[in-house]
Amino acid sequence: MTITYDDALRARIRTHLDGHDRRVVTDPTKRHAAVAVVLVDSELGEDRVDPAPVDDWIGGRPMPEPGLDGRMVDVSGGAAFLLCRRASRLNSHAAQWALPGGRLDPGETAVDAALRELDEELGVRLPDSTVLGLLDDYPTRSGYVITPVVVWGGGRLELSPSPDEVVAAYRVGLHQLQRDDSPRFIDIPESTRPVVQIPLGNDLIHAPTGAVLLQVRWLCLEGRNDAVGDLEQPVFAWK
Repeated sequence: MTITYDDALRARIRTHLDGHDRRVVTDPTKRHAAVAVVLVDSELGEDRVDPAPVDDWIGGRPMPEPGLDGRMVDVSGGAAFLLCRRASRLNSHAAQWALPGGRLDPGETAVDAALRELDEELGVRLPDSTVLGLLDDYPTRSGYVITPVVVWGGGRLELSPSPDEVVAAYRVGLHQLQRDDSPRFIDIPESTRPVVQIPLGNDLIHAPTGAVLLQVRWLCLEGRNDAVGDLEQPVFAWK
């Protein structure tokens, strides 16, 4: 069942965010970054073909399990969030799934950075008034503290992905976060913390993006205040 994109949804999410005691991470050894969780409208069945050259993007890397081919298809419909397929030639976190975002420039707030990166990566310019609130900070293995900023897009929005950073952008229905097989947790020998996996389309989304999306489900949609900051990333995302 898709989730209707309307004022009632916006009000419910804002209420959940306003009532949340946000977990803030202060770590002088890490740099501060922000990502935008942009909530938009989408049409069911508009994404039956993945617009990206997926085989080239994967670049011969093995998929996590049989039946997954890396394609993000049949995930749209109703209220959705914007998800980016990062370019494979980037210096860091290349060829990964990500929300639009990046590090804070000097003097910027997390909101400033999230909205600026949204404009730079997807060509979408939104004012501060569209921000519904902030999710918990997530400290990454690669040396960042990420602040997720939840933004109400106000419709479908026209996307113009920057080819230097984004291979393709997707409207992923929020209902996909509530799949019966999601979230998944696995153990790895390198850590005592569980690795979180969010199944979407024909792929798995890992932390940090996977952890942020799990809190979107738990807090924004369901009103649960469960923490996600201790959920582990896969080893390939540690650098």
